[in-house]
Amino acid sequence: MDLAYIPSPSSGVIYLGPIPLRGYAFCIIIGVFVAVWLGGRRWVARGGQVGTVADIAVWAVPFGLVGGRLYHVITDYELYFTDGRDWVDAFKIWEGGLGIWGAIAMGALGAWIGCRRRGIPLPAYADAVAPGIAFAQAIGRWGNWFNQELYGKKSDLPWALKIDADPGIGRVAGTYQPTFLYESLWCVGVALLVIWADRKFKLGHGRAFALYVAAYTVGRFWVEYLRVDTAHHVLGLRLNNWTAVAVFLAAVVYFVLSAKRSPGREEVVEPAAVAEAGEGEDSGEPAREDSGEADIKATAETKAKGEAKADGAAEAKAEAGPAEPAEQSQ
Repeated sequence: MDLAYIPSPSSGVIYLGPIPLRGYAFCIIIGVFVAVWLGGRRWVARGGQVGTVADIAVWAVPFGLVGGRLYHVITDYELYFTDGRDWVDAFKIWEGGLGIWGAIAMGALGAWIGCRRRGIPLPAYADAVAPGIAFAQAIGRWGNWFNQELYGKKSDLPWALKIDADPGIGRVAGTYQPTFLYESLWCVGVALLVIWADRKFKLGHGRAFALYVAAYTVGRFWVEYLRVDTAHHVLGLRLNNWTAVAVFLAAVVYFVLSAKRSPGREEVVEPAAVAEAGEGEDSGEPAREDSGEADIKATAETKAKGEAKADGAAEAKAEAGPAEPAEQSQ
């Protein structure tokens, strides 16, 4: 008998009148808002303009959602394109199924487009949003809890996750490892690690983002061992394990090469912000200094005129000679 466990929601949908509020979608939306908010604060602290992160997110988020769904559908095609399956389900993103690898790859493409439109470097933008993405993943994983999916092996631990039976999809009731919770907590740790490292070592040129990627893949590799959902295997490892290894190595190589090629942090991340600050300075303090210099110049000219007048008077007196005695007695 299980004395303690984490209960699963009886339903992943809450109805607000006729409007369905799906827990999975709700978690994704909250995660996006957190990522944009935190990324915006970090971008402004780096010298960027307010609103830039949100403007670029308009490109990055839709690309990321499409990429995440594509990765899931391609790697789990049998769920949608085999006998007895309905291919229309491939578009039902609210039922779950977003691959982080595809989301990051396509999201980066969308961010690149947005950055080019704003004339800013993608690596600097990636550094600013990296911790926010990790927090967004931590929040998004709770969407799997609402859908009762992506749990791990059977477990009788006090924090095991209770899963309800669903014969339609072959789900067996029981208590399982809450892999969604493990990955959520790991992502929080990754976000805090990146924030700390960025403050201490002044990471730049995409290295904060590379640190996020490397740290996340380490945890994802471990979590994949606990999951029991259907997955393709290559040489005895789940496909996501191999993807995690490849992405980890790429992130580490980028981090090392970037540190050698471009040490330090970018001095300017958004030229428009620098230009705006320069215009403010031109209309402010320098103008007051110019007026002060004009006052000093005017005073000097007045003094020079006074001295010239005095010299002229002295010369006139010398030419007139000494005064007559009578005039002196008067």
